[in-house]
Amino acid sequence: MGTAITTTMTEAATLARLMTWLSPAFPVGAFAYSHGLERAIHDGLIRTRSDLREWLEALLEQGSAWNDAVLLAESWRKTSAGDDIAGVAELAEAMSGSRERHMETTLQGGAFVEAMSAWSGEPSSGEERPIAYPAAVGAAAARHGVALEDALTAYLHAFASNLVQACVRLVPLGQRDGVATLAALEPVVLRTARRAADSTLDDLGSCTIRADILSMNHETQYSRVFRS
Repeated sequence: MGTAITTTMTEAATLARLMTWLSPAFPVGAFAYSHGLERAIHDGLIRTRSDLREWLEALLEQGSAWNDAVLLAESWRKTSAGDDIAGVAELAEAMSGSRERHMETTLQGGAFVEAMSAWSGEPSSGEERPIAYPAAVGAAAARHGVALEDALTAYLHAFASNLVQACVRLVPLGQRDGVATLAALEPVVLRTARRAADSTLDDLGSCTIRADILSMNHETQYSRVFRS
């Protein structure tokens, strides 16, 4: 019985840790980014709950969120094997389709690494090279014994949740619409996490061209709330 209790407590502690890392309260500044969503709303492409659900579903299954999931998985596997993730991190930066997307992933990644010092017990030097967010999360999850599919599920849910909250403020949509959107996206998140857990770098690729273009257009938008 003692072993069973210990195992359960370890699993619970790991889950609590993962929830903390990917919660809105974790200081990576996710609330400041809309991932190009602000421009889509500005151009009238997202006006309803249905518009938002379809937009996010595309990003999760065949867009930037899918690529992030593949990169997170590769970072997790390399860290688990004791290998360096520099190549994965560089690839993640190279796949940022615009200046603001690059800023979004590297600044969040750097903030994540710095905040992780609360678990390592070692203060961050502040001199680390910027690292893409999915690569940083994948490496941390592997080092702390978080299962790959659990890490992917939490990451993708956090991605969707942050953009839903951005849309609730910008469209605007009501909080009930936001919750209903997350409920509708739940099977998409789970399905994408399962697929990414079995992926390799050969599975990288996206076809959400409009979202990429709008992210570039956001860089020159006259008035805006978000950084991307």
